[in-house]
Amino acid sequence: MKKTTTRLADGRELIYYDSRDDVVRDAVDRRPLDPVATAAEIRADRLLGDHVAIASHRQARTYHPPADECPLCPSRGGRHSEIPAADYDVAVFENRFPSFAGDRGRCEVVCFTPDHDASFADLTEDQAALVLAAWTDRTAELSQLPGVEQVFCFENRGAEIGVTLGHPHGQIYAYPFVTPRTERMLASLAAHRQATGRNLFDDVLADERTDGRRIVLEGDHWTAFVPYAAHWPYEVHLYPKRRAPDLLALDDAARAEFPRLYLELLRRFDRIFDTGAGAPPTPYIAAWHQAPHHTAQRADFALHLELFTIRRTSGKLKFLAGSESGMNVFINDVPPEAAAERLREVASKP
Repeated sequence: MKKTTTRLADGRELIYYDSRDDVVRDAVDRRPLDPVATAAEIRADRLLGDHVAIASHRQARTYHPPADECPLCPSRGGRHSEIPAADYDVAVFENRFPSFAGDRGRCEVVCFTPDHDASFADLTEDQAALVLAAWTDRTAELSQLPGVEQVFCFENRGAEIGVTLGHPHGQIYAYPFVTPRTERMLASLAAHRQATGRNLFDDVLADERTDGRRIVLEGDHWTAFVPYAAHWPYEVHLYPKRRAPDLLALDDAARAEFPRLYLELLRRFDRIFDTGAGAPPTPYIAAWHQAPHHTAQRADFALHLELFTIRRTSGKLKFLAGSESGMNVFINDVPPEAAAERLREVASKP
């Protein structure tokens, strides 16, 4: 992998990740951009003990532009985008409309491919491996920034999720605090260690593998399963069999096997629902859970990816209504065992 760092016209950082070492990235951003001005503010909720980012400047962000005006496509034919090069493999840049910025974190955009009409599932294994390398490198860089406590790599896919740009891309948030979801995991991890002397993540993975009913995919180094208490109708967790706190700690064998398994998982998600030709693909969120940078429990935390869709059946979405949104108590319409069986049924043909 070759990494080239440059700057956009307004001073934001842009990083190219290339599979070839002989690629030269010297294209200049010629847009007349004003410096980025953010009004992001982090407020603490005294009742819940969490944080809310107030980011009113995000109201002005680009919203569902036509394909020929996509800001994530390469700059071609006299049209300039966020990526000055006429082509790229993987590109990462600072978000122009960040939720966190400056000494209060950072937000980045990850463009998986220059092909506007593709999706992550369309990537080759080599392309997916390059994205994994970019995620890993950004985790290493961002975790060293002053004030950053946790790095979160994720992808939102589909208009139903709220995606405003159709180009295949993900994001990375460098939070200036440990997120509430991770705090709850760390508390459960500590309680389980106190009660049993064992690691909770290891026990969860072992229990799922022993039960077997909710296993979707299994490789030599990864296991994908629908969790026993899945919150979403179709939700899969992907764990390396050798526990690692973050992407940087993955061993070479797990890193090599990941692209094949993850691509197969995404392709199965696209086949869950019989939506017919021309129907929109399955909307999903793919979220990497990594250990916070500064925690005594780093060695006990288990890196894993959670993949879920808000679609519960063809043409119907799972809405977060009163119980979920008001009380954070999820009600799942699809038994996890049935979801796992369906995801096994739609396996790729050899």
